Amino acid sequence: MEIAIGLLAIAATVLAGAWVAERLGVSAPLVLIVIGIVGSYLPFVPEVALSPEIVLLGILPPLLYAAAIRTSLVDFRNNRGVILSLSVGLVLFTALGVAVFLQWALGIDFWVAFALGAVVAPPDAVAATSIGRQIGLPRRLVAILEGESLVNDATALVTLRTALAAAGLAASAFGGEVTVGTVVGDFLWASLGGVAVGLAVAFVVTVLRKHFSGEPAFDTVLSFMVPFAAYVPAEELHASGVIAVVTAGLILGHKSPRTQSAASRLSERINWSSIQFLLENAVFLLIGLQVFYVLDRVRASELTAGQIALAAVGTLVVVLLLRPVWVFPFRFLTTRMLHREAPAPWTHSAVLSWAGMRGVVTLAAALLLPTDTPYRDVLVLIAVVVTVGTLLIQGTTLPALARRLGVRGPDPREDALQAATVLAAASRAGLAELAATPAIDAETRELLTSRSEDRVNAMWERLGARGAGVDETPSDRYRRGRLAMLQAERTEVLRLRDEGRADHEVLRVVLSALDLEETMLDRIDDQAERLADSEVLPMETIEPACDHLRDVAESCVEPRTPEGCEECLRDGTTWVHLRLCLTCGHVGCCDSSEMKHATAHFHETGHPVMRSIEPGEAWRWCYVDELTG
Repeated sequence: MEIAIGLLAIAATVLAGAWVAERLGVSAPLVLIVIGIVGSYLPFVPEVALSPEIVLLGILPPLLYAAAIRTSLVDFRNNRGVILSLSVGLVLFTALGVAVFLQWALGIDFWVAFALGAVVAPPDAVAATSIGRQIGLPRRLVAILEGESLVNDATALVTLRTALAAAGLAASAFGGEVTVGTVVGDFLWASLGGVAVGLAVAFVVTVLRKHFSGEPAFDTVLSFMVPFAAYVPAEELHASGVIAVVTAGLILGHKSPRTQSAASRLSERINWSSIQFLLENAVFLLIGLQVFYVLDRVRASELTAGQIALAAVGTLVVVLLLRPVWVFPFRFLTTRMLHREAPAPWTHSAVLSWAGMRGVVTLAAALLLPTDTPYRDVLVLIAVVVTVGTLLIQGTTLPALARRLGVRGPDPREDALQAATVLAAASRAGLAELAATPAIDAETRELLTSRSEDRVNAMWERLGARGAGVDETPSDRYRRGRLAMLQAERTEVLRLRDEGRADHEVLRVVLSALDLEETMLDRIDDQAERLADSEVLPMETIEPACDHLRDVAESCVEPRTPEGCEECLRDGTTWVHLRLCLTCGHVGCCDSSEMKHATAHFHETGHPVMRSIEPGEAWRWCYVDELTG
């Protein structure tokens, strides 16, 4: 009963902390770690022991898997050089720097100090990316942080195991004396063995999904098994369970559109989002709850308070400084000496160098130190100080640094433009398939074509002006009307349920269909609200510009009727968004407008390129090649 009450209290505190963080506009991990620290000093809060087994086997695999299935394998591959530099090179560099400092500060054996350096070296798999997404960092930066945090735990744990073996506190994975050869062999086996196990698990799961693709419940249970099915065998083989989980997650996430049904993907996304929310926030609460007890155990140390403070604060400072010391020279090496094209701005490197928050793996790895380790309690305290210090110092200042340097994520309207372009390309492929399918009558063919066009037009309508005085787009009116209809439909279904006039299973199917449609409409509404705050639309396209886009000269074209669509002004009709012909200056209305005068102008004149003249937009469209530019 005590365990159940404790778990309930943790879940309730996580929900309350996340709610407070949302209201205050700060990161939930930061609020929860402060709540945990305060709670550890309250007499009525019992001690919550955080054992390394619970973290490394019960919490870490599902958290890694939840992050891995959402991480783009393409982005990971494209940024592998930077990711490996941070997840391998920086971890070893940090471990060495901390070892040198602690050997000087405490006079302990180098390998023991190196072991603690490995403990505090890896940034957390949750903290940096959760804060990065919240403040809106560029996607490449978020991808690098995700990739780094997914792999660096493996480097740190292998380094820790090797350092403890060299210090005589643990056995080497290969047995016998620790040499350069055994260290290299241990690392290679941990990496390659972990990849092999992850590939094997991903292959088995892919085969099973193909046979049970129509059963979301089966697929959900199978998904819950994957992180443990990858982690446990890899660790039993003395390979890296972390790399095994990450490998399986990256591959299965990449293949899911081809191996899972839409219902299975939706179920997996919802379930893993819930698990990730609870686990990652509970982790930071648990870290805070350890503070009082760690400090209490340190009081028995033979070291003076000054020595302990110097070691703890000094290690925190070393950890904070070594990351930029590594990041900026690496950037110089890759951009200047290797002549890499289109290097990222230095401001991105500055933000990357400050996004090194530590988390639960650091604390769990510290608890892995054997009980006969010299000054073990002090070393655990140092790990806690580094974890809490980086979360509070870097976590609270990273948003301000990103704003100060002007490092922002992609504009929502840039995303809207790219989404509209992708959907238009997909729609063309679908219409081509429809044209090649003979066994469809004309009426059905016309209905499918109309719905496809409406879907594409609705995506384009997300662009353009928003705010007071702007009429609703056709999709806005449809959404408003359909939401009202759905509410009335649900009320009627519930009346039939309460009167017992229909079978429960039938009603459940109907309600599920209504809920799914309402969820989709609400999601579109949320995206429209984000677009309303956008002012600048960068030029981003998914394909190279065609000859028409390259040849047209828009700077010398003046709109003939800048106040609105030429034909709509003449005929008294209304428009949604305005387009400018870059050949003659004609202003027409978009395809979501009733008369579609911009497209009609192209068919009449053959002028190939038009440009949006909505406020803040600069994208162009080629009617001939159907490309944006």
